[in-house]
Amino acid sequence: MTDVSDRLKIVPVVPSAARKRKRPDITADKIRDRIMEAGLTPGDRVPAGWLDPDALNVSRGTLREALKLLEFQGLVATRTGPGGGAFVAAIAPENALRMLDNLFLFSPPSIADIYAMRMLIEPELAASAATGPMSADAFKALQDTIRLYEAEPVSAEDEYRQRLAELDFHAELARNSPNRVMGFVAVFLLSLLRDLTVCREIYQLPNPGLRETGLNYQVRLLRAIKAGDAERARAIMREHMSEAAQYMLERAALRERPRPRS
Repeated sequence: MTDVSDRLKIVPVVPSAARKRKRPDITADKIRDRIMEAGLTPGDRVPAGWLDPDALNVSRGTLREALKLLEFQGLVATRTGPGGGAFVAAIAPENALRMLDNLFLFSPPSIADIYAMRMLIEPELAASAATGPMSADAFKALQDTIRLYEAEPVSAEDEYRQRLAELDFHAELARNSPNRVMGFVAVFLLSLLRDLTVCREIYQLPNPGLRETGLNYQVRLLRAIKAGDAERARAIMREHMSEAAQYMLERAALRERPRPRS
């Protein structure tokens, strides 16, 4: 059998030719840069002088388009009427995730691509959780996700929900990571897995032993985190990711195998 690491190779994406940037894009970048340089935070008003078309050397139409772009990106919110204007907005993580998901909507990554990244990131997340130390509330949140699938499933639908709850364990671990960049990437990878049709079909396949295996890994991981043993936590998660990747790749290969004609 081919080793799972040999199959988990990230396929590089060759970008299309860079398009010429339009004036609204350039103007939006200028406004964004000024917000960052001035250290404005969510809720702060963007000074009116920064939005003067003459000062920006653009037309009013270009400025309107630039502000629409910033609103779409979630960086600015505009209000009309007394006390209105443009204000710095906070970007909700779930909105950022949805935008990234849409990037892959029509050309989704492969299971191998996703697990190649998970095998790099998740062991380090586990190690950092043990090094933390993780707060009591964060540790309890991880325990609570396990309780969602401790009991035997009573139906195929219940088993499917439990499979998704297993992903919630990993999402909870990522959300509590001291490395916010690593945590965000991990949650994004989980979001991609949830969206892939092939993954949904695999998750719906009955497999009682898989739940027990997942529980075993996660209970062992919680013990390592609680003990502050980063190396053990890293090793447990690496083994867990490798086994999960092999299972998903094998099931995906079986799904794609042509059925014999009757």
